[in-house]
This record gives sequence, C-alpha cells and structure tokens, in this order.
Amino acid sequence: MRKNGIKNTRINGEVQKELSKIIQNEIKDPRIAPMTSVVAVEVAPDLKTCKAYISVLGDAQAAADTLEGLKSAEGYVRRQIARTVNLRNTPEIRFILDQSIEYGVNMSKLIDEVVRTEEEKKEEKTND
Repeated sequence: MRKNGIKNTRINGEVQKELSKIIQNEIKDPRIAPMTSVVAVEVAPDLKTCKAYISVLGDAQAAADTLEGLKSAEGYVRRQIARTVNLRNTPEIRFILDQSIEYGVNMSKLIDEVVRTEEEKKEEKTND
C-alpha cells in the first residue's frame, strides 16, 4: 500500500481535524496551553500508529507541559477519535512537538532585520 495514497491523505486530514477539536474543546488538562495547534498528522497505512505534530505558542516550558498533558490524555483522545472517525483500527497516537512555525517566525524576523539594516545603509549613503 502506498504511504501517500488518496485514502491515506483523507484519513490524515480527518484525524487531524478531529484531533484539533478534541484538544481545543474537550481536554480540560491545565498543562495544555490554550494556543496549541495540530500542524500535521501521519497515520500509518496499516492504521496501527499515528504521529501527531503539535505546535505550541509560548516558551519551552509551556511546550514541555503541553506534551506531558497530551501524553497523559492519550487514551481519552484515542477513544474520542474511535467514536468520531470510522476506521477499522483506531491508531495509537504519538505526540511530537513541531517547532517549524516558531522557526519560520524567527527566520522572518531575521530577514526583516536584514532588510531594515540595508535600507538604513542606503539612506545614509544618499544623505552623505
């Protein structure tokens, strides 16, 4: 079975949507940061395992606490997905911290800083 087949892509999207709803609305763990988002979900073709990439807005401690809270709620999340998504097997979910959004924001800031520095140099040359 192909890993990125149409069926697998559809399952990934459905599980991601349901996982986002569950994290935002149903889990009441205070360790989970309010600005937690599900960036991507990869369900294995045999539907046994699932990697959920999570992004947390906040510092490193908030991200660590959120991951800990999600891991403790893993059974509840799996049960809720089993109820809402009609799959032969409900995958075992592994939460992975995804820092790509934070990395992109930092790179954007660095690029803006370089552009601003270049513009200041041009203004100094024109003023001289």
